[in-house]
Amino acid sequence: MARKIILTCAVTGSIHTPSMSPYLPVTPEQIATSAIEAAEAGASVLHLHARDPETGHPSADINVFRQFLPRIKDSTDAVINLTTGGSSQMSVEQRLSAPAELAPEMCSLNMGSINFGLFPMKERYSDWTHDWEEQFLENTRDTVFKNTFHDIETVFRMLGDEAGARFECECYDVGHIQTIAFYLKQKQIVPPVFLQFVMGVLGGIDASPHSLMYLKETADRLLGDAFEFSTLAAGRQQMALGTMSTILGGHVRVGLEDSLMINRGQLATSNAEQVRKIRRILEELGYDIATPAETRAILGLKGADKVGF
Repeated sequence: MARKIILTCAVTGSIHTPSMSPYLPVTPEQIATSAIEAAEAGASVLHLHARDPETGHPSADINVFRQFLPRIKDSTDAVINLTTGGSSQMSVEQRLSAPAELAPEMCSLNMGSINFGLFPMKERYSDWTHDWEEQFLENTRDTVFKNTFHDIETVFRMLGDEAGARFECECYDVGHIQTIAFYLKQKQIVPPVFLQFVMGVLGGIDASPHSLMYLKETADRLLGDAFEFSTLAAGRQQMALGTMSTILGGHVRVGLEDSLMINRGQLATSNAEQVRKIRRILEELGYDIATPAETRAILGLKGADKVGF
């Protein structure tokens, strides 16, 4: 059977602010609609954050998640992947509160603490829709995105052992692959481990072909055949490195969390537009896109009937 490519779509995230694009989903209705459109375009995994419906500020409020999750689940068969990262300016307790109760099939999990610099973006804008946006970006100059070994083990226990979720293990640098290798050896996680190479965040590894090769070679050396991998590239390298990831044997993530653009200087009008573009590129190269059922089989997921929403 031909290898199937998993397309993940990260719908809104906590990096970009409403002033940066009128197409960034903010309200529960917008998030649900955009996620459903992305699934219809070919995304088999939907990576989801919540935002305050009035201001667009990143939110950890479970009641906001509950305003869009049932609609997405009822309208698609896509795998729903909830963030445990939330925002670098949330506490670990805030970040875990909603996914711990909602028990999704899949959760993101940052594999270490890093500097997470968004502050350079504020120099590109001068007209802010909301008062919080500029200071939110500036705050990342003196913020560490905290995910200690204790935090990671807490997520393994609360969401893995107790809720049956599997993880999108987000690797912002090569040391994070070392951490995964440690937990595999300790049997705190079991294969197949799903690595998400996160490239282009200031404080992590850069978005370049050389760095993607280094991440892949490191994973091969340390993890053997115990992993699947996907790649997201922040900003303008999104499509190029996603395509390269597939050629190297992996999968790909797109979405407005990672890049607001569809072409140089042109805003994407939806998440679905990015999904359709990467799907077209990959299919023209001869690759087959995984269905949600095929994705669940590849990653060993528990199934949509076992979630808590």
